[in-house]
Amino acid sequence: MSPSATSNGVTNGANGHIPKLEFETYHNVINNELTETAKTRHSIDPATTEPIAEVPVSTQEDVDRAVSAARAAFKTWSKTSLEERGEKLVAFADAIDHYKDDFAKLLTAEQGKPLAQSYQEIGMATTWLRAFSTMKILDEIVEDTEDRQIVHRHVPLGVVGGIVPWNYPILLAVGKIGPALITSNTIIIKPSPYTPYCNLKLAELGAQIFPPGVVQALSGEEDLGPLFTTHPDIDKIAFTGSTATGKKVMAAAAPTLKRVTLELGGNDPAIICDDVDIEAIIPKLAILSFLCCSQICMMIKRLYVHSSIYPRFMSALVEHTRTLKVGSGTDPDVFIGPVQNSMQYEKVKDMYAQIPKQGWTAVLGGQELPADDANRPAGKGKGFFFQPTIIDDPPEDSRIVTEEPFGPILPVLKWTDEDDVIARANDSKMALGASVWSNDLDRANRMAKRLESGSVWVNSHFDVAPGVPFGGHKWSGIGMEWGMLGLKGYCNPQTLWLKKKV
Repeated sequence: MSPSATSNGVTNGANGHIPKLEFETYHNVINNELTETAKTRHSIDPATTEPIAEVPVSTQEDVDRAVSAARAAFKTWSKTSLEERGEKLVAFADAIDHYKDDFAKLLTAEQGKPLAQSYQEIGMATTWLRAFSTMKILDEIVEDTEDRQIVHRHVPLGVVGGIVPWNYPILLAVGKIGPALITSNTIIIKPSPYTPYCNLKLAELGAQIFPPGVVQALSGEEDLGPLFTTHPDIDKIAFTGSTATGKKVMAAAAPTLKRVTLELGGNDPAIICDDVDIEAIIPKLAILSFLCCSQICMMIKRLYVHSSIYPRFMSALVEHTRTLKVGSGTDPDVFIGPVQNSMQYEKVKDMYAQIPKQGWTAVLGGQELPADDANRPAGKGKGFFFQPTIIDDPPEDSRIVTEEPFGPILPVLKWTDEDDVIARANDSKMALGASVWSNDLDRANRMAKRLESGSVWVNSHFDVAPGVPFGGHKWSGIGMEWGMLGLKGYCNPQTLWLKKKV
């Protein structure tokens, strides 16, 4: 018999008791039981390439068991009050916060990001949960007359499959769990095979707070995702990942007409006008270009700088970026950790290899971190490290401009004409985010409203909040996460006609 997640004597995380959690062993969580599989696998620490712990490799049988438990749980969970659901989300946030040191160390080990950035992600996750706990979709009275009342309302879908990526595994798991649960659904989380550990522990923690079957998690290999997307009893897939995989998710969901929310890749432009304070914005732009080793869908990927300030701007950007230390996330001075996995490492390596082949000018970096660099934590050649790299005004049709590298390499391009730079910024299949930077707010607002993307910022980038919808246009996604619009994506709209006289 599988051990129960509540068998350690802590049975109610919602009543002021902190659930107990150890971070040495990892299990699937099915119906609040910690389950094992015949086959296991492990991920690696991208800073050292050393293996972490063994995790389950789930099968069709495991998926069927979890879906069956989720469907059974939905019957009662969907009848709980909004207040009760909200209280449990707050208890979940409190429990995560209690174990934030353990989660931060584990997140840095499996994802590679610096420890400070891991704490930041955990802090965002608990903030998001507490915000979701207060959100309520109100019924809309469309008509109310002597004869009838017409009400537009939203009802839960049922079972949600949450497919989580490897760059922000805690926040993006919680960003699906919270909206699914507060709208009365149940959810099964599928972590990335590269970062399964924190997601499994989140579900183990949740099993001590939520009723059986409400929050579950299954780890596995690349073939696990299709078992979710094709399963006839999963009602919605909430997916965050690449555009290429998102297309496969959408195709696989079509035969069962699953609802899908797809948050996909980006190639975000940032337009820098000629009236900016260069010294003031350079540190912000460097962070917004290289945070998390540039492995964030909404990082700045294309930087368009007005030609009149280009030389001074480029010099300042290079000098500041040069100060960003590369190395293991456990080093307190490091800002740029490793690329997260070998697959992405090879993709980024290929992009770096194009620098001499295509004749691009790298004014900073341009190669991997040397094998004998002292910042490599485990000896020569270990870890997936690259030097932060800035490419000086490459051709608009070059790969570094048209593709999302998802690594620490940034093209900086010149512009002069406003119409031209708007057209260049919009000339992409990706349309997740974009920004304009100017001290003339009227000008910036005018330009911003012409940009084609799901989020547009003025004098910032990558600002997100739990109450604000987030998603992409074009090939950057379908639907929105977060905010009231995101919550409605976890529901079916329903129109209720009430005839007052028979």
